[in-house]
Amino acid sequence: MTEVGRGGWIRCSVMAFGLMALAGGTAHVSAAQGLDQRLRASRGFSGSPEGFVDPSGRAFTFCRVEYRQVRSEALGQGWRTDYPDADRNLMLRLSQLTKTPIRTNSRGRPEHLVVHFTDDDLFQCPFIFMSDVGTMALDSDEAARLRKYLKRGGFLWVDDFWGDFAWGNWVREISKALPPAEYLIEDIRPGDRIFNALYEVDDVPQIPSIQYWRSSGRGSSTSERGSASAVPHLRGIRDAQGRIMVLMSHNTDIADGWEREGEDEEFFFLFSPKAYALGINIILYTMTH
Repeated sequence: MTEVGRGGWIRCSVMAFGLMALAGGTAHVSAAQGLDQRLRASRGFSGSPEGFVDPSGRAFTFCRVEYRQVRSEALGQGWRTDYPDADRNLMLRLSQLTKTPIRTNSRGRPEHLVVHFTDDDLFQCPFIFMSDVGTMALDSDEAARLRKYLKRGGFLWVDDFWGDFAWGNWVREISKALPPAEYLIEDIRPGDRIFNALYEVDDVPQIPSIQYWRSSGRGSSTSERGSASAVPHLRGIRDAQGRIMVLMSHNTDIADGWEREGEDEEFFFLFSPKAYALGINIILYTMTH
């Protein structure tokens, strides 16, 4: 997937990703245009050998960070939230809906990774993902490693944290790696490249966990913290060149749309196409910036 040069610099492979944003020659399409039919046609695929082995090592790998949890949130499971089905389902859908190769094992199944900030393998992952980050803490060594990773071209996406308290905890921890005096958190507006790398996504979908959705009357509410999390946000931190290096989907659980796609038909049609459209856009943005 990557080549790591001297000093551990992360560089995406041009051979693997140079044309993948075309996704088989198609132009930008609406997130709703045909995606739900294509997903429906292959529902229940989880665990089937849809991917392929890429012996060159230049395939996309979903890397999830295992972090230190210091508190808990309702419906959250710390770093394991939405793991592992969200990780492998998104990889498979990426291989189905674009020409992007994915890393697979000897049985042809998605080979996703779990890494720590202190692992050298971190620098083999241009893309890392974290869930339920309102429960985490960084020590000084982890913060330094994360900062080095991001400044060398890495990309971090954090998802599924709700309300002001979880937001405040996350901001405090990421500020240890990227001080706010140097790195501002900004809203990512509709129309930004990350919203239309392949699919045209008009806004940030609010996707609840399937447990909350069921307990709230199957969709009468999608806000897991009531009025405190009523508005979903997509926010980011950019580097000096304007590249988004940290992406934050707050007051929404995008990964549950991947993880739970085979569990409930109504939940699937309400949320999975939107979750995959945004997820694939973000991966394509990551691999081409």
